[in-house]
Amino acid sequence: MSATLQAAPIRASGRAGLRDAARDLFARWRALPLFAGLLAMYVPTYLAQAAGHWQTEQLRHAPLVALGAAWLFWRRRSSFVHSPAAVADIPGLPLLLFGIAAYVVGRSQEIPLLEVGSQIPVLAAVVLLTRGTGALRAAAFPLLFLAFMVPLPGILIDPVTATLKESVSAAVEETLFLAGLPIARSGVVLTLGHYQLLMADACSGLHSMITLTALGLLFLHLMGRTSLLHNGLLIAAIVPVAFVANVARVLALALTTYYLGERAAQGIAHDLAGVLLFVVALAAMFAIDALLCRALCRRTATGSRRCE
Repeated sequence: MSATLQAAPIRASGRAGLRDAARDLFARWRALPLFAGLLAMYVPTYLAQAAGHWQTEQLRHAPLVALGAAWLFWRRRSSFVHSPAAVADIPGLPLLLFGIAAYVVGRSQEIPLLEVGSQIPVLAAVVLLTRGTGALRAAAFPLLFLAFMVPLPGILIDPVTATLKESVSAAVEETLFLAGLPIARSGVVLTLGHYQLLMADACSGLHSMITLTALGLLFLHLMGRTSLLHNGLLIAAIVPVAFVANVARVLALALTTYYLGERAAQGIAHDLAGVLLFVVALAAMFAIDALLCRALCRRTATGSRRCE
């Protein structure tokens, strides 16, 4: 009797093990058509973006965002491999249908916001349908990071760009006036000596702010800061840092034009000013992070300081 009673749990556990193995095998095999579908959908999209939007000043950072997201996925690959294959069909299927619908509308109507942006819900759905909610939590930051390569519509970009151009023009005018240079301003047109400088959209600094925000969030993610106050203050500092760095860039171009001529400012000096922007901004972000570490660090049991 006792042998019979012990055999039943053994058989039950054996059946449960077979079910788990079958479920894991099904989850692995179902990933193949999903990944094939991803390639069929987004390879043409990426090629079209590379020939179009990625050539513009606004989205020149998009290829780096895509590579960064791919690296982040690869960096978290152990979380995907070792997470149990708990397939989540209920949230995964509706999310997949929503993403595909956005892709179809964006592709057919030539709306890059929908076409490129659809990859985020589609990829999230693929993770849910193959590895489950645990893997989705591991993939959350790489998926959100992809948002920085989505082309934004002009109805959102244009008002912000116009406001930033006015602010940068005013800041440059005030700085050069205090320096004693002959400067005047009419809207976004600066008159410096006998040169007239038109503040172009690229000089607004908006796209630099977007790029620096992406870099700042990536930095915080890689550093693994756990302090909400630290992270919040560093994120809040991105916009003013980017603005000041952009003003420094425009000042450098204006001074180059004034002292060396317009041709010099449009040559290598223009490219160097762009490098200056990111050097100044990144240096400022590192400095702010170091100051926050000093101000918010905690002492450990051994007496050493730890930044969270």
